[in-house]
Amino acid sequence: MALLGTQARIRYEPKGVSLIISPWNYPINLTLGPLASAIGAGCTAILKPSEMTPNCSAVLAELVAAVFAPDEVALFEGDAGVSTELLALPFDHIFFTGSPAVGKIVMAAAAKNLTSVTLELGGKSPVIVDETADVKKAASSIMWGKFLNVGQTCIAPDYLYVHERAMPAFLESAKAAIAKMYGADAAKSADYCRIVNERHFGRVKRILDDATAKGANVVLGGAANVADRFMAPTLLTNVSRDSLVMQEEIFGPVLPILAFTDLADVIGHINAEPKPLALYVFSKDNAAIERVLSQTSAGGSCVNMTVLHFSHANLPFGGVNNSGIGSSHGLFGFKAFSHERAVLREQMSAAAMLAPPYTAKVKTLIGLTMKYFT
Repeated sequence: MALLGTQARIRYEPKGVSLIISPWNYPINLTLGPLASAIGAGCTAILKPSEMTPNCSAVLAELVAAVFAPDEVALFEGDAGVSTELLALPFDHIFFTGSPAVGKIVMAAAAKNLTSVTLELGGKSPVIVDETADVKKAASSIMWGKFLNVGQTCIAPDYLYVHERAMPAFLESAKAAIAKMYGADAAKSADYCRIVNERHFGRVKRILDDATAKGANVVLGGAANVADRFMAPTLLTNVSRDSLVMQEEIFGPVLPILAFTDLADVIGHINAEPKPLALYVFSKDNAAIERVLSQTSAGGSCVNMTVLHFSHANLPFGGVNNSGIGSSHGLFGFKAFSHERAVLREQMSAAAMLAPPYTAKVKTLIGLTMKYFT
């Protein structure tokens, strides 16, 4: 009753000065995408692209300087020390894309100024292929999503469960899909990327070597050339769960494949791990698909496809817990950089009728309000 005679609306206002820290794996997209959202919301922005892709950072710096006044959008190049200096400043919002480990550092720095954050992180994104799936289609989609940008994609398939009855056909289809995309020798393909630098090459090689040392079978690939930072598309089976390839986010062209018979076991393993940024399921069984979606949690999911949900402008993109906080893209990106301000306007409200003193009449009105309006 107290709200009768009032009008209410949500007023979107810019949060203010924002800091956008972008990663090296997609340095243009993951810098300009959040910037578009910030500008759309009315925010000014400071950009800090990754020092691991200095050529892209230089191009971005030139572009930003040509388009924006420095008090609208400014870009800072440099190493992690520059990021540390920026994070000490009292921004109104921080948008960070990167690893969960660095995301924790960003969130801790933001907490000192009570700055809101959007954290687009990563993690180990699982894939499930059950016995009803179109194996050839599944293999084609998974190999594309995995080896796109040589596995250096936050939503790339990180490990794969294939039903044991589908495993032989899946492995053959996977090999065929890789050969179709990159030829007999991926090192000679103009469409196959390289690992970003020697440090990350060494990290992925260490993960691969640890897996094979613990009994993993290399069913395809395994070749590596540090001078060219080349690592072939690599498929592993018989993978030990205590190997690094099952413990760390791979972020490279290595895909462990595990056989399963009971979907409950797969769901149990996924739920025992930190919540992933993406989860993919391939099946023709709608009940099985719904079971996976309803009994797991992930930032986003595709059914009978990988990765493509990132490109859908009407879907929120983001993680959950360890894989991120908040969402971006489209309307959701606009909201990430906006404050939703509640505005109520009184015109002829009955609120005063419910104020003290609580006479018998007022108590009757309150009683009627509780009965009919709650």
